[in-house]
Parts: sequence; C-alpha cells; structure tokens
Amino acid sequence: MEHPLDIDASLVRRLIAEQFPQWSQFTVRPVEVGGWDNRTFHLGEGMSVRLPSAERYADKVKKETQWLPVLRDHLPLPIPQPIAVGSPGCGYPWPWSIYRWIEGRDASVGHIENLEDFARDLAAFLLKLQNIPAGDGPAGGKHNFYRGASLSVYDAEARAAIDSLREKIDVKEATDVWNRSVRSQWNRQQIWIHGDVSASNLLVHDGKLAAVIDFGGMGVGDPACDLTIAWTLFASGSRDQFRAGMGLDKQTWERARGWALWKAAITLAELEDTTTDKAAKAFRVIEAVLAEHDRSNGL
Repeated sequence: MEHPLDIDASLVRRLIAEQFPQWSQFTVRPVEVGGWDNRTFHLGEGMSVRLPSAERYADKVKKETQWLPVLRDHLPLPIPQPIAVGSPGCGYPWPWSIYRWIEGRDASVGHIENLEDFARDLAAFLLKLQNIPAGDGPAGGKHNFYRGASLSVYDAEARAAIDSLREKIDVKEATDVWNRSVRSQWNRQQIWIHGDVSASNLLVHDGKLAAVIDFGGMGVGDPACDLTIAWTLFASGSRDQFRAGMGLDKQTWERARGWALWKAAITLAELEDTTTDKAAKAFRVIEAVLAEHDRSNGL
C-alpha cells in the first residue's frame, strides 16, 4: 500500500526555487479544490503546479505534456496548457508539471445557467475531441485505469459490489444492466476520449461551459466511459439533449450505463456509512441507470 506524501505549499516552493528559479518570486498557495490524483497549487496569478499524489498517477505527466498540445488546437474550448515539466527533487519522487491557469468554477448545478444548453455544449466539445485523428494515441489501459478499453476488466469487481448491495438496490436489474454492458463491444475505429468527464473537470464561467480540464485519463478507444455524466450531472431533459448531441448507438449507451453502474456500486460498497452525501449521489446514479434501463429495455 502506498503511503501518502506530505505535498504542501512548502514543498512546491522548494521545487520551484530549485528547478525554476525564474518563478520563485511568485506566491504559492493551494487551489480551493485540489483534486485526488494530483495536488494542485496556484503559482502566482497565471500558473498552476500539479504534483501526482501517488506513483500510479505519475505516468500521466508525460502523457499530458505530450498530447495536450496536439489536442488543443482542434478543440472549441480551452484545455490545460502545460508550460514546464519538473523532475523529482526535494524529497518528492516523481515528475510534476506547471500549467497555465484557467479561470472557472466547477460544474455543479448551482453554477450552470441552463442545464440543457450546457449538455449540448458538452456534447459538441466531446464530438470535436472524438473527431481528432487518433493516430498513435495511447490505447486505454493501466495508465488511465482502462478508460476506453473493455469493461470486462472490472467484471469481477462490479459483480461483487452489486452483490454486496443486495439489501439496498435491485440486484437482478443491476446485474442485467451489467451483463448487457460487458457483452457489448466497440467495433468501430479508436477515437479520442477524455476519460474522466465529471462535474469537477468541467469549468463554468457566467453560467456556461468554459473549459475542460484534467486529461489524465485521456486515451483512444471506446467513448462509452465519457458518457457517464448523463447520470452523474444531467437529468431528464438535459440528459436527452446530451444523448441527442452525442449521436451514439444503442450499444455504446449500454456500455455507458455499465460504466456508471460500476463506479456508483463500488463507491457504495466501500462506504461504511451509506447516509452521507457521497452515498446519496451514488444511490441516485444507480436509481437513474436502472430506471432508464427498465423503461427502455436496453435503449
């Protein structure tokens, strides 16, 4: 088991002073929401510093600095712009990176002016991403926790989580959703995926989608994993708008429901207290996925 590192502003100041002294006069302070895979800090007013929080996230530094510049010019909204890569030092063992700062608030419902417009804008962004030539982009695998790859890699984990929730959810229905998702495969060409399309990685300005951040899960493969926000953020009308904007087939949405179910189920299975806000959100996702599956009989 990995032991957490003490990643704080003091460490960042020392790293900057040692490796990028031209920026050592800038103030370093934690961002309001620092993330899990990386610890993020403001560097002055126009830059941010991101340090992987564990070894399993460290390979993403190279991937992001290689591929984000390739994707950036093809997309209609800002994405992270790496400007420097740091080396291990000052007791910190992995590479780290410096980015241009992007202003915006997370995409919680209270920050969004019109959720249906937001859904259409996000679909338009993802379609642009999918249409960028995939070339030799990284296939889904260990580097991005198999986003874009087959859901079957999580088959045993998902079934165990669903079974552990048999007193709390409709296990028969959930198992049917899961069975459909793992039977389905993406048989078209590999396309670019973000890998973690969540409210915390979508930035809002003046109530509208303004930027998409945190591409650590990026890769090429099956886009189904990028659709889970249909249940984690959208509902009814906005979900319909997102679905229509994406224009993907029935089987891809079956796999998307599998991704959403897997994540919500393992989240609940790991929680000792299922009365928390985190648990309530997972229950809502499962309820929405099962309700849609029941209505559509595998839309």
